[in-house]
Amino acid sequence: MKGHKDGTKVDKSSALPLILDIEDFKGDFSFDALFGNLVNEHLPSFRDEDADSSEGADGLPNGHARDASKTAQVLSSPSFPQVDSLLTLFKDSCKELVDLRQQVDARLNELKKEVQVQDSKHRKTLTELEKGIDGLFDSFARLDSRISSVGQTAAKIGDHLQSADSQREAASQTIELIKYLIEFNGSPGDLIELSPLFSDDSRVAEAASVAQKLRAFAEEDVGRHGISASSVAGNATASRGLEVAVANLQDYCNELENRLLARFDAASQRRELSTMAECAKILSQFNRGTSAMQHYVRTRPMFMDVEVMNADTRLVLGDQGSPASPSNVSRGLSSLYKEITDTVRKEAATIMAVFPSPNDVMSILVQRVLEQRVTALLDKLLVKPSLMNLPPIEEGGLLLYLRILAVAYEKTQELARDLRAVGCGDLDVEGLTESLFIAYKDEYLEHEQASLKQLYRAKLEELRAEGLQQSESTGSIGRSRGAALQGSNQQISVTVVTEFVRWNEEAISRCTLFSSQSTTLATNVKAVFTCLLDQVSQYITEGLERARESLNEAAALRERFVLGTSVSRRVAAAAASAAEAAAAAGESSFRSFMVAVQRCASSVAIVQQYFTNSISRLLLPVDGAHAASCEEMATSMSTAEGAAYKGLQQCIETVMAEVERLLSAEQKATDYRSPDDGNTLDHRPTSACTRVVAYLSRVLEIAFTALEGLNKQAFLTELGNRLYKGLLNHWQKFTFNPSGGLRLKRDITEYGEFVRSFNAPSVDEKFELLGIMANVFIVAPESLSTLFEGTPSIRKDAQRFIQLREDYKSAKLAARLSSLWPSLG
Repeated sequence: MKGHKDGTKVDKSSALPLILDIEDFKGDFSFDALFGNLVNEHLPSFRDEDADSSEGADGLPNGHARDASKTAQVLSSPSFPQVDSLLTLFKDSCKELVDLRQQVDARLNELKKEVQVQDSKHRKTLTELEKGIDGLFDSFARLDSRISSVGQTAAKIGDHLQSADSQREAASQTIELIKYLIEFNGSPGDLIELSPLFSDDSRVAEAASVAQKLRAFAEEDVGRHGISASSVAGNATASRGLEVAVANLQDYCNELENRLLARFDAASQRRELSTMAECAKILSQFNRGTSAMQHYVRTRPMFMDVEVMNADTRLVLGDQGSPASPSNVSRGLSSLYKEITDTVRKEAATIMAVFPSPNDVMSILVQRVLEQRVTALLDKLLVKPSLMNLPPIEEGGLLLYLRILAVAYEKTQELARDLRAVGCGDLDVEGLTESLFIAYKDEYLEHEQASLKQLYRAKLEELRAEGLQQSESTGSIGRSRGAALQGSNQQISVTVVTEFVRWNEEAISRCTLFSSQSTTLATNVKAVFTCLLDQVSQYITEGLERARESLNEAAALRERFVLGTSVSRRVAAAAASAAEAAAAAGESSFRSFMVAVQRCASSVAIVQQYFTNSISRLLLPVDGAHAASCEEMATSMSTAEGAAYKGLQQCIETVMAEVERLLSAEQKATDYRSPDDGNTLDHRPTSACTRVVAYLSRVLEIAFTALEGLNKQAFLTELGNRLYKGLLNHWQKFTFNPSGGLRLKRDITEYGEFVRSFNAPSVDEKFELLGIMANVFIVAPESLSTLFEGTPSIRKDAQRFIQLREDYKSAKLAARLSSLWPSLG
């Protein structure tokens, strides 16, 4: 037998070349190792070569390396001599493997039988164990049930014992209470023969508890018998029931409560917080400690010392007799309220350490601070003025009262928030603070409106005084000039309107401060804003009316110097001089009114901007309030718009009156009947045209800047139309030859170029047609029929122009035109 690495044994002396054992296949079996061991002995000639080649080959798991390609090549070579021996070896090996398989199968069958026997024994053992476990569970269940029954029985016994003990204790206490009750139910008012419990100061807490229990029991018994405790106190002869006990107990409780309060006061003066806390705890059994709480708060120095109240007044109002100012009041209230808050904070520390219910004590303390100390100060600070007899504006007027009221309200609200932060229990400190100002807030709106009216009247008086002072400083001047100056002195001022808005803005801020509800705020804001509308409307309307008075005076001056034709040269010269003075007054009044209109527009714009920025958002929460204010604003400004419209009409009348005066004074008959003497034609505008255009350019310069938008367009359009009609009427006074027609056309061009600056298309069109009509003086008579073929609408006005031709009668143009234009005949 020869041993191999894999355990395979070969017996050379046996008939079979190879003997395999089952043990050879156990452990880490490798077919490659088995195959290698089988063939190695039959391949001695290749062993060395294989060993050399194995150095570069990969190692197999059993340590034998083979090159598969080389082995296949050797086996396939016909010169390999061991083929037969290997084939025999393989056949024997196959036979051995078959025998081994049969042995293994037989062994497996034996093992199966043994496993079945063991499994049967195991199942039998498990069945027996299950039966034993079921029995054990039943035993445990019976034990648990027994334990539960015993526990319940023990609990019932414990409950009975506890109840019995409680009943015993209650019976013992009841016996004691009955003994004490008998003592109190003796003679009325007799508290001398009482147990030591009720007189021992070291057992005050116990005595108070017992007395409260006795009183409750006695009052319940008296109530059952239909007798009130109040009637018992005065019935000294009562003997039925416990009436006497109730009266004696009430007297004892009162005496005990007074004794505790005295001890509490003594401990408070010594700052013995532990003794105070002990007394407060005992006193809490009497009326839930209300008497102790109120007594503690009532005895605080801030409520008892009169000098403290006087110091508050001096701090806020200053020395007696000196006028109070909002800034001083604000500083004084800030200092005073800070002092009050600090005092309450210190008291809060003591209250937290002493009283069982500190929140209740803080509620009482804060409420008394507001109702006594703050209210006393507000009564002296806020003396409500009478609306029938307003305080003088020199002393601040109603505005001073309103400003101090706002400062006091705002600072008191801050005090309420600070006290809330310190602690005030369940007290509604904000609501209580609001209640302090109810009487003032109820009449606030009336005072605010009266203040705005007072400020407005004072401002108007100031402006009138300034106007009179300026008028007196000018000395003696001419009537027309003085009228113009008076108008300028009382001219509308945007600064004044801005001051109105500033007053209103301050009033709106107070409305916001005093009005917590959005509906109330909107109502107050609307009323205050209406005051501004009335003030601005009245102010600018009166300013426009004053400016119109200057226009009226200028018109009266013009009418005064209108003369007839049959006057002397000296009278005419004097009248012309006076007319020029009237014209100067008219131009001055025109400028003054245009400035007034400009400032009026600026003032209205300021009010509208103020409404948009500050008022509208406050009115939006209430349905219809915003629209109503917009309508009211439009209505209030309509009066000023009416005055402005009338004044602008008067301005046009003033301008046209001067234009007519210039045309009448400067236009000569020879301007449009130049002699045809062969001299060079004058292509310049006439002197009258030049003077009129210069005047219009000068006087309308202020109108271009003062008016805006549609107002400017409407004014210039109306003025252009009036100028057109005025020129037509003016030219009807003259006769034109062809040279004069050319000069007229030059005047029309000059006027047309000027009115083009009006940006009024309808006026431009009229002056263009006027230039076309001027051609009737230039063309030959036979060409007139074709001159207006493209513009038949102006034939009627053209016929009036044709009648002004120098050759109208000599050329028999009337008959010719009637045959050509029969509709105009």
